[in-house]
Amino acid sequence: MSGMNATSQGRGKADLRRADGSPVRVLVVDDESTLAELVSMALRMEGWEVRSAGDGTEAVRVARDFRPDAVVLDVMLPDFDGLEVLRRMRAEAPYLPVLFLTAKDAVEDRIAGLTAGGDDYVTKPFSLEEVALRLRALLRRASGVTGASGSQLVVGDLTLDEDSREVHRGGDLVPLTATEFELLRYLMRNPKRVLSKAQILDRVWSYDFGGQANIVELYISYLRKKIDADREPMIHTMRGAGYVLKPAG
Repeated sequence: MSGMNATSQGRGKADLRRADGSPVRVLVVDDESTLAELVSMALRMEGWEVRSAGDGTEAVRVARDFRPDAVVLDVMLPDFDGLEVLRRMRAEAPYLPVLFLTAKDAVEDRIAGLTAGGDDYVTKPFSLEEVALRLRALLRRASGVTGASGSQLVVGDLTLDEDSREVHRGGDLVPLTATEFELLRYLMRNPKRVLSKAQILDRVWSYDFGGQANIVELYISYLRKKIDADREPMIHTMRGAGYVLKPAG
């Protein structure tokens, strides 16, 4: 794995802090102590406050006390796996952004993690810069930083408030994760416009995902289950072209 360079260190310190101005808090969970320390060191260079845990039990306990803004979570842990750790953490912090670390490169393993609610993943071996890059993207999506104050998007009976980060359809509140929210916001800012997977990857994930466009399909399916469940669909697949959101009817 490669270390952090000076440019990434300086950029990280400048652009991300908590709402009260204090450093971003990140919890690193991995039973390989050397790897956990390397990742923690790299994230501290970003100017962030970092704590680590070596197993699931400790991770849940530390998260409860530390209240991290994001978690770097190994899928394979000695007591119980990262998916169970995520479930326990999300019981107390439903929108906590999570970046999975996995030694397996099989698609089904990645999808299992994302289905459990993880926002992103990296496969070992990875670069420390990549971990920091993806965490910055997750934190920005979760922070609710927008270009304008008081902005509300409306498409048909679907509304999205960019300040409160609340989404309603037909008056019913629709709870979304940070990544789901950002994907829906992009679709709602471009109603009736077909958006390709490449465009969505570039805008929502903000980096080259190595051609793994199936993550777009996965999150579109999540949105459909929440936005279109038992209602006339608004999110449509245009085969060979991409996706489009338009008013029902």
